[in-house]
Amino acid sequence: MEERLQKILAHAGLGSRRGCEDYLTAGRVRVNGKVASLGQNADADKDTITVDGKEISVPKSKIYIALNKPRGVISAVTSPDPRPTVRDLIPIEARIYPVGRLDIESEGLIIMTDDGDLANRLSHPRYGHEKVYKVLVARQPDQKQLDSWRRGIILEDGYRTAPAKVFVEGKAGKGAWLKVVLKEGRKRQIRETGSLLGLPVVKIIRIRFGDLELGRLQPKEWRYLSADEVKLLKGESGGVKPRSSSGSARRSKPKTSSGSGRRSPAKNLREKRRGAAPRSKKSQK
Repeated sequence: MEERLQKILAHAGLGSRRGCEDYLTAGRVRVNGKVASLGQNADADKDTITVDGKEISVPKSKIYIALNKPRGVISAVTSPDPRPTVRDLIPIEARIYPVGRLDIESEGLIIMTDDGDLANRLSHPRYGHEKVYKVLVARQPDQKQLDSWRRGIILEDGYRTAPAKVFVEGKAGKGAWLKVVLKEGRKRQIRETGSLLGLPVVKIIRIRFGDLELGRLQPKEWRYLSADEVKLLKGESGGVKPRSSSGSARRSKPKTSSGSGRRSPAKNLREKRRGAAPRSKKSQK
């Protein structure tokens, strides 16, 4: 089936559709040996499509992964220096890339995928996907600071931030933990906002992206998303939010003995409080 080339390139894991348009306008894409143009269609099953001379392959099924990015890791596929990237943390053979980037000092939920359409949907402001963060600030905020953050402030580059939801979750020494809910994601926005308001940011953890929650994933841990989670992120009908977004993590139930004639210490204690002597195997003889 023929599709727009930028869509095919996105499905091949080369980036979002908009990003793949740059490959076409730069003349880096060929279809059956001929330079392709923006807006051209092709059939990935029949045509030979190359980018910079290398043939692309479109995977039959997409990959969707939730990763807990730790501090000190770059939200990119490659790094210009020895620092590790989020791609280094996932040892699978696939062309996946991060959606919803975090700066190197921040941690928390990042989505890794080869689905360019979903990447575009999650990144574009018009879809209004909420991003929720736990933010540790060095000082306890007053009402004026919270109200300013909620209304939006003007950053140093002149950009005015959109209204945000900000809640105080608890104290932490001289500082406080905040819960910040955004529908935009400018680079270092939370850190700059905190700095301008007199609330230096110590730590940032993203705990939710759209309907996807970090759950119990520990730093550096990752898991594949369920079909229902993918549907929710795509806004498709039939997606059901799972009770827990912790993947396959399970807790084992403690073993209980039945028919052994043994009584629990708690039950003996209750009988003592009522004035009754706790029964034992000797008293039953």
